[in-house]
Amino acid sequence: METDKPHRRKGGFLATMKAVLWSFFGVRKRADYENDAANLNPVYVIVAGLIGAAVFIGLIMVAVSFAVA
Repeated sequence: METDKPHRRKGGFLATMKAVLWSFFGVRKRADYENDAANLNPVYVIVAGLIGAAVFIGLIMVAVSFAVA
């Protein structure tokens, strides 16, 4: 018997940040990916991706400013 309740995602924001940071390196195991896909909140994934991209761009800008100086 199926219920009409949506699936409650258990992954917290820190778990999402960890998954996104490992994904930036491209070193996720298939089992970890499947676990993330089943448990992480999609809104958290988007926010964590934006934060990760902003930090990455900031690090590149700092590295370039040191290289140019």
